[in-house]
Amino acid sequence: MRYDAQMMISTPTEAEALRAEIAALAARMIAEDGADYGSAKRRAAKQLLGNQKIKGDILPDNSQVESEVREYNALFFSDSQPQRLLHLRKLAVELMQKLDKFNPYLIGAVLNGTASKHSDIHLHLYTDNSKEVAIFLLNLDIQYEVSESLNKRREAMETLSFMFQNEGVHLLIHNHDDLRASPRADRANLVAVLQLIAQSDLVENSNKNSV
Repeated sequence: MRYDAQMMISTPTEAEALRAEIAALAARMIAEDGADYGSAKRRAAKQLLGNQKIKGDILPDNSQVESEVREYNALFFSDSQPQRLLHLRKLAVELMQKLDKFNPYLIGAVLNGTASKHSDIHLHLYTDNSKEVAIFLLNLDIQYEVSESLNKRREAMETLSFMFQNEGVHLLIHNHDDLRASPRADRANLVAVLQLIAQSDLVENSNKNSV
């Protein structure tokens, strides 16, 4: 369905309604196709608005889209998504235990609980020598690909990507000093991930006992 741009942004309420519809459509793309948040929001906006130019920011933020992904998973994947999430979290724990010397932290959909059939495992590592990570993987006979991105300080950061038990894994390498930053809600260490798994087991056992 396409909208008339001038009509849709006449009031803040209408703008918010459009933003909510973009979020819902983007969430479907993420859950069904494995799209990343940025491209999903842009594709959803284009699908709804075509090539119309709109003044102001009508794209939802990631937290709004994440909320919609949770609702979509609950509606359409309630019979499979929790098991998929638990599987990925247990694999993440196995990897974090292997990579313990590099201070691993879990991030992304596997941490926040929105992981789907398309989701990969994303870990942040903190070390003074990124080459040690590469050597460590090679010693485990893990073949990886290297890519680079820029952090907020415009410094180059390496990401090592590989397959582990048929699942995609991405290790983003940080300087060790970055670990001293304030605690962040968007990352979790091994202990925290184990607690998430334990909570899932409690919920599952409770559900079984209530049947």
